[in-house]
Amino acid sequence: MQKRSSNIEILNKKASFEFILLEKFTAGIALCGTEIKSIRAGKASIVESYCYFAGKQLYVRGMHVAEYRWGNLNNHEPKRERKLLLNAKEINKLLRRTKERGLTIVPTRLFISENGYAKLEISLAKGKKVYDKREAIKEKDIRRAMER
Repeated sequence: MQKRSSNIEILNKKASFEFILLEKFTAGIALCGTEIKSIRAGKASIVESYCYFAGKQLYVRGMHVAEYRWGNLNNHEPKRERKLLLNAKEINKLLRRTKERGLTIVPTRLFISENGYAKLEISLAKGKKVYDKREAIKEKDIRRAMER
């Protein structure tokens, strides 16, 4: 079986500005037939998305995968909830950590793996305060000025 390299990488740049990213995990996504075709075409967005637990299952909500252009009546719903696939040890760890005050799970990157599967990189995150965001903007401006 030939390994494919894919250049599909959809980022959530807003996540690193809004949150302090503590720990990263790579999760598979349970998708319908036309969803993977849209993701391979680069027609997806994870900017407004977040993860939550329903029982012992982890889901992502707000992830937009555009309808497949050549899909028929069996096309998928663009903003439906999608189940994330992690092993039990990782799910239990995330469940314990999200019960702590102020921690949440945020999608940071959507990509196609070497095997051709869609993967979602999620991060355990803590929300930034307003003054933390101001500091990040100042650091970015200083870095930009130094490069000139």
